[in-house]
Amino acid sequence: MKASVIILAAGQGQRMKSNIPKPLHKIAGVPMVEQVITSVKASGQIDNLYLVIGHQGDLVREAVSQAFSDINFVVQAEQLGTGHAVDQCRELLKDFKGTVLVTYADTPLFRPETFQQLLDYHKEQELAATVITAQIDDPTGYGRIVRGDDGYLKKIVEQKDATTEELQITEINTGTYCFDSELLFKYLAHVTPDNAQAEYYLPDVLPLMIANGYRVGAYCIADPQESMGINDRVQLAKAEEIMRQRICVEHMLAGVTIINPSQTYIEQGCQIGTDTIIYPNTYIQKGTIVGSNCIIGPNVRLTKAVLADNIQIEQAVVVESSIGENTVVGPFAYIRPGSEIGANCKVGDFVEIKNTSVGDRSKVPHHSYIGDAEIGSGVNIGCGTITCNYDGKKKSKTVIQDNSFIGSNTSLVAPVTVGAGAYVAAGSTITEDVPAGSLGIARARQVNKLGWKKTEG
Repeated sequence: MKASVIILAAGQGQRMKSNIPKPLHKIAGVPMVEQVITSVKASGQIDNLYLVIGHQGDLVREAVSQAFSDINFVVQAEQLGTGHAVDQCRELLKDFKGTVLVTYADTPLFRPETFQQLLDYHKEQELAATVITAQIDDPTGYGRIVRGDDGYLKKIVEQKDATTEELQITEINTGTYCFDSELLFKYLAHVTPDNAQAEYYLPDVLPLMIANGYRVGAYCIADPQESMGINDRVQLAKAEEIMRQRICVEHMLAGVTIINPSQTYIEQGCQIGTDTIIYPNTYIQKGTIVGSNCIIGPNVRLTKAVLADNIQIEQAVVVESSIGENTVVGPFAYIRPGSEIGANCKVGDFVEIKNTSVGDRSKVPHHSYIGDAEIGSGVNIGCGTITCNYDGKKKSKTVIQDNSFIGSNTSLVAPVTVGAGAYVAAGSTITEDVPAGSLGIARARQVNKLGWKKTEG
């Protein structure tokens, strides 16, 4: 039988000083609670998942429901402690006979393999409960793990209650547990709020189990950073740094060259092909796919972009658009949502493209705005070209067919079509269609006023 999971996400998170619920603050582009759910699911040993919500619970429910369809939401109307939060699942788990994993929405750095190893250890040892522990250099403020001669948990001692000898212990309680379901809810019923906060604490079930002869394990993880909880923006930034480093390492081990991982920002949920090189100050955001043998950066942002192989992008932004193979973009280009750039194209400096398809082998080399347009293959668009797509009320389309040539400083007033193989003279303002194979000229004839210099004095 697989385990059930309870994720606690009901707290207020006051130290975040935010109008956003703490579980929805993002780590490498993914809300913390979503990261925890993903890691738990990826352990491969989970049957049912219960998310306990409370403060701003509707916002958490809405966000999580968009990402997952199989989450059971449990409301903790009053936040009366971790034990009280877990106890809200009592009725839902009354018929469940197995392991319950309890973790938190604000501990997003646990790896799937850590949850898997924890569950394996708990089941193999046939324990009543298991605590995830970690060895840290400075355990000040943490509950210390005191083990018995048999290696199992003897007690958890809080800092204020620890003896001088116990204060030397560097193994601490991370707050994530496994329990035998029946024993968990049996002993939760005996937990009392006899503490300064008048709350029901989940760890208080452990001494009750031990006193009744049950074995409680302490599973020490190899990387103590995994257990880091997020309580404020400083810890959020630290967790972001840790996750970003992990992601860079994964891509580098998969065959991607990252020149400076500490200055490269890759979110979760991105794909990058082998032999791609990423230069510093590059932001690759969730949903982006990058092909092989690309050169990305420096100073590039890709958001839900799809890039084929052998693409070069420098100092540019690409948002929700696709780019074909062997295309060069930048520097200082902005490809906005809804654009499809073909293969062997050039999108040069200070070019903005929006909601436009550009055919293979076409060039928009510099200083142009192309919006709501359909550009054929083999088209050359001169410097300073503008598609005038908005008349103040509606957007209209510009069509430039295959092998056309648009001269510099041309304005194309949509809706308008330039036929295949047509030319538009530099400096023209095109308001009517240009037939295929024709030359369109729309500018006044030059007139020189001889002797026009103003008389001095």
